[in-house]
Amino acid sequence: MRSPDSKTLSPRPVAIIGPTGAGKSAASLAVARALEGEVINIDSMQLYRGMDIGTAKLTKAERGTVSHHLLDIWDVDQPASVAEYATAAVATVEDIASRNKKAIIVGGSMMYIQSLIDQWKFPPTDPDVRAKWEAELRRIGVEALHAHLATVDPEAARIIETKDPRRTVRALEVIELTGKPFAASQPPKDRPTRWGTTLIGLHAPAEWLNPRLEQRVNSMFDNGLVEEVQRLKHLGLTRTTTAGQAIGYAQVLDYLDGQLSLEEAKEQTIIGTRRYARRQRSWFRRDHRIHWVDASAEDMLTQVVELASQ
Repeated sequence: MRSPDSKTLSPRPVAIIGPTGAGKSAASLAVARALEGEVINIDSMQLYRGMDIGTAKLTKAERGTVSHHLLDIWDVDQPASVAEYATAAVATVEDIASRNKKAIIVGGSMMYIQSLIDQWKFPPTDPDVRAKWEAELRRIGVEALHAHLATVDPEAARIIETKDPRRTVRALEVIELTGKPFAASQPPKDRPTRWGTTLIGLHAPAEWLNPRLEQRVNSMFDNGLVEEVQRLKHLGLTRTTTAGQAIGYAQVLDYLDGQLSLEEAKEQTIIGTRRYARRQRSWFRRDHRIHWVDASAEDMLTQVVELASQ
């Protein structure tokens, strides 16, 4: 069976994936330092400039001498584009390999990962169909529109956040244009990965991960998430922008607008983060090409480095 991209790179790229909070950033640094690699971000919200605290973006000090690519490439008022990201990421992976360095793709954004690893090409848009669903969104609200999506495509509704208007509208647009479920455009996960990329997943069960996520959210608020969102509001961050729908940022915007108390914003961020991690686990679990490592294992970093070295 042929790869979606028959060219196998040397050194072979590695992708470190899994749910939020599982330790992917630490694993990427360990691999980069052990194998002379460079890191490529594939977290969709870390693509935005200034979204640092709420995305757990590594600081420059934490990155040290390890080169990182595709961080801070978009302004917060810019719509996300998987296609734009994939074009840049392909060029970056191949440039790193051409310099005999290990490309280390790191993140948990599910559709972005598959767009790169499996060349998932989304169906074209239709302005009239998009406008129809956007009008319906304004009429009934995002939760009701998401409930409608669940009736016509339960699988799409399961992987799209309940309060994500942009992806909900897009899924309904694709379903109407193709006459098929949204996931029907998704390439199968039973063929070789692009470039022969090794997929390493961090297994993080809820009973281990959930307390870590709560602690992480509390730390984000303690370390200035509200102040970060206040700064970004002046740069165009709103609830209608892609960036403004990110977990944590959306809740803080609601707090700043008086719709939530600070404690409610924090609690909803914890709930939303746990729900997102659950969707990530479900999505990645169906990909049998992934080599799994227990995120809670004392030698997790050693195991990841060994797999990346193969």
